[in-house]
Amino acid sequence: MDFIVGSFNHDLYTLHFQPPKSNGTPTSLSLVRSTPAIGGHSWLSLSRDKKFLYCTAWTKPNPSVAAYSIQNSGRNIQFLNGKPVNALAGYICCDSRHVYSVGGPTGEVYRLESDGSIGDLVQGLNFVDPEGVNMSEDRGSIPHGDFGGLRHGSHSVDLSPDGRSLYVADIGRNCIWTYSIDRTARFGEPPLKLANKHISPRPTDGPRHTWPHPNGKILYSLQEHTSMVDLFSIAEDGVTLKHLQGVKVIPADKEPKNYWADEVRLSTGPDREKPRYMYASTRGLKADTKGYVAVFRLRPDGTIEHDEPLHIWETPTSGGIANAIEPAPWRNAQESDETEYLALTDSEEGWVLMLAFDGKEIKEVARLNLGKTEGEEVVQAATAVWL
Repeated sequence: MDFIVGSFNHDLYTLHFQPPKSNGTPTSLSLVRSTPAIGGHSWLSLSRDKKFLYCTAWTKPNPSVAAYSIQNSGRNIQFLNGKPVNALAGYICCDSRHVYSVGGPTGEVYRLESDGSIGDLVQGLNFVDPEGVNMSEDRGSIPHGDFGGLRHGSHSVDLSPDGRSLYVADIGRNCIWTYSIDRTARFGEPPLKLANKHISPRPTDGPRHTWPHPNGKILYSLQEHTSMVDLFSIAEDGVTLKHLQGVKVIPADKEPKNYWADEVRLSTGPDREKPRYMYASTRGLKADTKGYVAVFRLRPDGTIEHDEPLHIWETPTSGGIANAIEPAPWRNAQESDETEYLALTDSEEGWVLMLAFDGKEIKEVARLNLGKTEGEEVVQAATAVWL
């Protein structure tokens, strides 16, 4: 199984993961190739057909978003083009017509060309609400900096499974913005219409990332400051949310103030429409504080079965500014082995780890270090997408 890893400060990396085989072939993780990047790519998004890769680009002097073509299963990655954004983008996603990115106070919607490149800007987004309270911006000096406003502004943008809604997690406004998507909009017309601003359940949550259940009826929200994951029901209109439950994703005896939660994802099989588990990761705010990956069992409808996690695994480092998880595709030939695999990225020391969950506990099964840049800096692994 192949996947691409972006970095905050260097290239794109194509890796190969080999799960153990019944014939005795051991687990392995290897580097297939690296591809020069136009800047640090903190977040990656693949087109549905996996022929194109869209990235946030931490380019200098001005930030941008970038498009690459993917050929020969990631063995050949070619830069197509880049487009400017107003503020450093933290996240990007795409459908067949547009690329959506957000970062801090603003976001952009670009149309896509038939060759996969990024076309003209069709809509700008502004999250600076004069009536909103920016609870994150007023915390004073924060470890690792604010990355151009990413730590006190909008941070993620995700599409609903049916492609008619868009969800933006906003740390600073302590909310989730929901948009309806006009799929009948003419070529070049703005496709988004703001629907609602959903304030988080607690005043200090700081929603960082959201992730929809495949059934389109549940939205999971990862809270950076409180290390919680909250579940919301999604109404038939696709944009109205109602809080259902919340769970803590760090050990009960740990203080959220020492962590900044990072990611929430769902298992990929054996029935992709009914994920069995929810995974969430956290980072330590300081290098001497380790991060965690927690796993919870889901009911068929997407709600969490028990408030207590099945297992919480301590990561080998704080995770730096990464510790992002991405479950691997389900292997159809697993036979009686129902182990699930996840990629975990670490920017502190430059590791990419493969984790395995057997239904009881998480274990590390392989790791690869991305090395150093020409300037002898650690290559800071950011996020992964599976090919």
